Amino acid sequence: MAVLLASGLFLTGCTATGNPPHSHSPDDVIKAATQKLTDDCLARQGLVPPRPGQPAPSSVEQRRVSDALFGSGEAELSLRLPTGYVVRAHTDGCLAAAQQRLYGDQRRWFRTSVIVNNLRPEAEKTHCSLAEVRSRHRAEIAEWQRLRAHGLVEATSLLTAKGKPSA
Repeated sequence: MAVLLASGLFLTGCTATGNPPHSHSPDDVIKAATQKLTDDCLARQGLVPPRPGQPAPSSVEQRRVSDALFGSGEAELSLRLPTGYVVRAHTDGCLAAAQQRLYGDQRRWFRTSVIVNNLRPEAEKTHCSLAEVRSRHRAEIAEWQRLRAHGLVEATSLLTAKGKPSA
């Protein structure tokens, strides 16, 4: 649930601007494209994307938006980290669709991003240096870099396209 909440916070905390994507960091470009894709997906379902400062929707509406955004039912993706923590995600939902669109392979993105984003906790848990842990995960880091580069190209294209549907 914490992963879902953190994802929701990043989605509601950033907004796409009219500025060209190249004037922002790669993280900002990818976040803006993710938000555009998820907002469009929610809107197609007749749902209002969550935003800070909006009146709180009913608990039923919050559940509908959460299910549409993050998926529902049992999570299809799961990865146990060396720390013992298990990260789960859905392959349905607007966020999964956005990741598929941006990275070209949502399952690979899930796996590599979870591993790469948890290198420091792994180092702490295994009492190894961060350099040693990075060395053990060279393949995952390289895959993350490839997928991230693909995501940045897709995000830039999406944000600079005028009048094209975002799928």
